[in-house]
Amino acid sequence: MKVTVIGAGNVGATCANVIAHGDYASEVILLDIKEGIAEGKALDIWQTAAINMYNTRVVGVTNDYARTANSDVVVITSGLPRKPGMSRDDLISTNAGIVRGVTENIMKHSPNTIVIVVSNPLDVMTYCAFLTAKIDSKKVFGMAGILDTARYKAFLAEALNCSPKDIQAVLMGGHGDTMVPLPRYTTVSGIPVTELINKEKLNAIIERTKKGGGELVNLMGTSAWYAPGAAAAQMVEAIAKNENRIYPCCVWLQGEYGLKDVYLGVPVKLGRNGIEQVIELKLNTEEEKLLIDSATAVKEVMSVLDKMTVPAN
Repeated sequence: MKVTVIGAGNVGATCANVIAHGDYASEVILLDIKEGIAEGKALDIWQTAAINMYNTRVVGVTNDYARTANSDVVVITSGLPRKPGMSRDDLISTNAGIVRGVTENIMKHSPNTIVIVVSNPLDVMTYCAFLTAKIDSKKVFGMAGILDTARYKAFLAEALNCSPKDIQAVLMGGHGDTMVPLPRYTTVSGIPVTELINKEKLNAIIERTKKGGGELVNLMGTSAWYAPGAAAAQMVEAIAKNENRIYPCCVWLQGEYGLKDVYLGVPVKLGRNGIEQVIELKLNTEEEKLLIDSATAVKEVMSVLDKMTVPAN
């Protein structure tokens, strides 16, 4: 299993590091446009192999896409991070050019690869990669739901003073303020969360989850990286091991949930072929309305990209 991570910034380097520690890939290529950055971070990660007992070879390269040839999975983290006061939508033009150029180069050297997009704004950048790659949509999808769910579980674990390992949850919709948490599908060791926490506190946690990325930007002055990098790596692991794990991912909907031609977060089965199955939950009227509203918001952003003439970087 060969994995390439495009972008050796905080998210990309964290993702490569977590993948290496998992020891399920034979090789991880870390690529960046800045001279020496990917090489240095990859070398640093590789030097932990004897300490942390793994065999995955980590190699860094500067803008050399030939070295990524025949990758089984490619993770795209390239793009500008959000700064305080900047919305995800502000990033569309610049990051679309970056993602388009990266995807074109990936497909030249690895036409059969699976593409996982992490770049923001997530939903529209996944759409951009899909339009550029011109391959089956089941092989082009975005990482958002796993991250959002992890934040939701972390906040719940704090509030309930329990282990996050025992919490199961599903989040749907766009990555951002219009995401759709589903308390009805949230359990703690099989116990409905609504039996363990009052509605007011649960709603506060849901609102904090929706703004989870912004909270970290305000604290650090830049986007998060540990959790996003680990979330993308978890998706790679499910593919590499053909685990058929059920995760919320940003996928191209073609009629599921009554939605069409939109990249949106829904639960899927993730395995060796990418999206093995889109799972359609039975939503109540309120949940369905929230999902439709989220899809409408995402489509508006997608239409902004459609109207742009974005040169590949």
